[in-house]
Amino acid sequence: MTTRNLRHNPYAPVESLFVAPRPGVLVTLWRWRTELALAALAAGAAAVMTAAAGQGSWWALFALAGTVSVPATVPAGRKWMSRHFWCLYSRHRLQRVFLETPMHTRRGRIPLIAWITPTERGEKAFLVLRAGICADDLEAFGGEIAAACSASSVRVSRHPRRAQFATVEIVRRGELAGDEPWGGLTDTARPIERLAG
Repeated sequence: MTTRNLRHNPYAPVESLFVAPRPGVLVTLWRWRTELALAALAAGAAAVMTAAAGQGSWWALFALAGTVSVPATVPAGRKWMSRHFWCLYSRHRLQRVFLETPMHTRRGRIPLIAWITPTERGEKAFLVLRAGICADDLEAFGGEIAAACSASSVRVSRHPRRAQFATVEIVRRGELAGDEPWGGLTDTARPIERLAG
């Protein structure tokens, strides 16, 4: 257990008076960028299919419909779509748990999720931490992160050379192995580990 567990704070929490400010338009667009891009692609595909059908070009309609629907019929395509859905789900749940716990600044800024990628066991999120937040804070709330992301456990690792970077590995399938999340950048890397669950 880490010595920096925010649950054991003997002082009155300032966070009890905290109301998260509404994010600005740019922040909202950034957080929903993938969903907006998918909606734009779907609208574009629908417009192309409608135009092709209106001009009597049925072969273009079937070609575009096949391109969109074939990945859903192949097991590898369904697996790819399922894993990327869980990435989107986990990204939004991480953002929510950052706001609901003291893992945000006093101005309401949460850690930036630079990217999130599927793994064999679940997802791995690369975070850029804000001033006042560290990997130990993420570790202290590992249980909340696992619960928010519907995961069996999480693993928090600090970058071996840069304290402002951290990874959160969300485990949904199987057990957490002891592999190095930073790809062995240094021989002295010691990740912070917490298994919640």
